Amino acid sequence: MADRVVVVTGGGRGIGAATSLLAAKAGYSIVVNYAARADAAEAVVADIHRLGGKAIAVRGDISAPDDVEHVFRAADRMGTLAGLVNNAGIVDNAARVDEMGAERLARIFAVNVTGSFLCAGAAVRRMSTKFGGKGGAIVNVASTGSKIGSPGQYVDYAATKGAIDTFTLGLALEVANEGIRVNAVRPGIIETEIHASGGDPDRVERIGSSLPMGRAGTAEEVAKAILWLLSDESSYTTGSFVTVSGGRGLAP
Repeated sequence: MADRVVVVTGGGRGIGAATSLLAAKAGYSIVVNYAARADAAEAVVADIHRLGGKAIAVRGDISAPDDVEHVFRAADRMGTLAGLVNNAGIVDNAARVDEMGAERLARIFAVNVTGSFLCAGAAVRRMSTKFGGKGGAIVNVASTGSKIGSPGQYVDYAATKGAIDTFTLGLALEVANEGIRVNAVRPGIIETEIHASGGDPDRVERIGSSLPMGRAGTAEEVAKAILWLLSDESSYTTGSFVTVSGGRGLAP
């Protein structure tokens, strides 16, 4: 599997970092994409190298087409693309919809939705048998927010993840006979830095005990689900969603 490459967007922190490490342990070569925190991405790469794995950190704003191609050209130099984890995503401070401006909305949709489309397109052009590829897997990181709407806090973020739900299903059907499987995970309240970036660093501690399982999840728990969807263990699974939420966001 030494030449089988997986691109993990937003791979330097949180779920992306945990996924990069687990994928490396599984034998994949990893492109750890990052937008700003080079130190975090390089730390993940160093951890992978200590494990005897192969990884590189590649800067790129996934909402910018040229940056996306830069990331995937780096993957091409490592070997054959076998997987993409569309993990990169951003959130802004909690707000009501009537308080959200166009600039905020454009930024969140550009990264969370457009970026996922652009990266998937680059991956399909490399993995699809239609283009001479060997097939592969795409795993999108969605959210239970798409099921609960996140009113009074992050309706914009939840809406982008609703778009990812639809995108996952549509792309899965589009490339199902081209050797590519497309699935998604829906994390709930997970112990990562995204809550601090949304202006609520204590959110996990405050909400965790109220969840059905009585605690927040870990990035590694989400990463394990992602790895299953990347692997041949899920060879007959496409257009599906794995909810990793401790019961949050499930239908009553």
